[in-house]
Amino acid sequence: MSEFEYILATDFDRAWLNFELDLPLKPGKYGQPNPFYINRPGNPIAELEDALLAPFYRPPKFFFSGHRGCGKSTELLHLMSNAEIQKKYWPINFSIREEADIIDLDFRDVLLAVGGRMFRDYRKSGGQLPEQLLKELNSWRGKVEEEVRTISGRPLEFEFGAAIEAFFVNAGMKMKLEPKTRAELRQVFERDITGLIAVINNIATAIYSKEKRIPLILIDDLDKPNLEEARAIFHDRREIMMQPNCAIVYTVSSALFYSKDFDAIRGQAHFLPNIMLHPPQAPDVRDQAGYDTLRRFVRVRMDANLIDKVALEEAITYSGGVFREMARIMRTAIGRARRRKAGKMESSDVEAATTEIRNEYRRILDKDDIQLLKTVNENNRLEYNDRLRPLLQLLALLEYRNGENWCDVHPVLRKILNE
Repeated sequence: MSEFEYILATDFDRAWLNFELDLPLKPGKYGQPNPFYINRPGNPIAELEDALLAPFYRPPKFFFSGHRGCGKSTELLHLMSNAEIQKKYWPINFSIREEADIIDLDFRDVLLAVGGRMFRDYRKSGGQLPEQLLKELNSWRGKVEEEVRTISGRPLEFEFGAAIEAFFVNAGMKMKLEPKTRAELRQVFERDITGLIAVINNIATAIYSKEKRIPLILIDDLDKPNLEEARAIFHDRREIMMQPNCAIVYTVSSALFYSKDFDAIRGQAHFLPNIMLHPPQAPDVRDQAGYDTLRRFVRVRMDANLIDKVALEEAITYSGGVFREMARIMRTAIGRARRRKAGKMESSDVEAATTEIRNEYRRILDKDDIQLLKTVNENNRLEYNDRLRPLLQLLALLEYRNGENWCDVHPVLRKILNE
C-alpha cells in the first residue's frame, strides 16, 4: 500500500478517506506537526509534556487516559515529535495490539513488549549495542527456552537460531497468538520477574550510554482491556510496572479513573478531556473555542465548499466534542451525500448520521440507564456511581473540564430523553 497523503479533500471520495476513524496522525519527516493535527483549547497535553521535561531522580512513569475517541493516540504521536522531548529522550511509540492479545492481557506481556520493542526499534534505527550485553541477553534467552521446555515437556519451535532479536519477535508473536505458549512463558517470567526487569533495564542503560538520551516508551491501546485486567496490571502490579529504568507513558482504561482503585496511580495520572462545546447546565450557550477547534478539524480535511455551514455546526454539536464521534458523523454523512450524488453535504445528511448512532444506543440502554441520563442531563454532576462508569465507557455520558470536571449526556441522546 502507498503512504497516506494528508491532503485537503476537494471531492467526497477523498473526504471519505480523510475522515477514516483510526487514521494515525504521524508527525512529518523532520518532526513537523501532521497537517491534520489540531491544537486543543488550553493545550491539555502540556501538563504531561511539562512532567516529562521536569527533573527526576528515577525515569518517570505516567498513566494517560481519556474517553474512547478523544485523541489519545494522536497526542502521543504529537508528543513524540516535540523537539524538547526528542532532545531529552529516545522515544519509542507502539500499540500493545502489535505485541500482545488485548483480550487476554497480563503485566508480563506488557513488560516483554517494552523490552522487545526497545531492543528491536533501537537496532532498526541503526543503533549498536555492546557485545557483552548481547551475550548476556542470549544467555537469558537460553534460560527462558530451557524453562519453557521443562514446563511443556516438548521442544520449542521458535526458530530462534542464536539471535536475541528473533527471540523478541517470535516470543512476542507466540504470546499474542498462541494461548498455550503464552501461559508457559508467563509461568517462566512469574518465577523470575526480576530477570525480565533486569533485561529491560540493561537495554535501557545501554541505549542511554550510546545516545545520552533516556528511552521513553509511549504505549498506546493499553486502555482497551476491561477494568478487571487494568486493575490487575496497574493496581495489583503497580510496583512492578514502575521498575523499568526507562520513562514510560502507559495508556490506561478510563474505567480505572472512575473506580476506587484510581488511588494507586493518582500521583502520575493525566486525563485528556473532551472538547467543551458549552458551559455546564447551559447546552444552548456555545463555547466558541470548542466550536472553532472542531471547525478546524473539518476544514483541514475537507474543502469548505463540500459542506453546508449549518450542517457543519450541527455535526459539531452532535459530536459532543469527541474527535472520533465527529469523524464518524462526518464519514456517515459524506457517505449519504455521495450516494445521492450531491455536490454538498446538507443538514439531512448529518441528521441521518446521528439517527444511526442514536439507534445503536436504543438497543443497549435500559430504563434505568435512561433515568440516570435524565438526572445527569439536569444537573451535569460527575459522581461516583457503579452505573455511571459503563455509561461513560459507552460515551452515553461525556466528561468535560471547566475548572471543575463535570459530565453531560451525549447530544445524540437528547431526543431519547425527551420521548
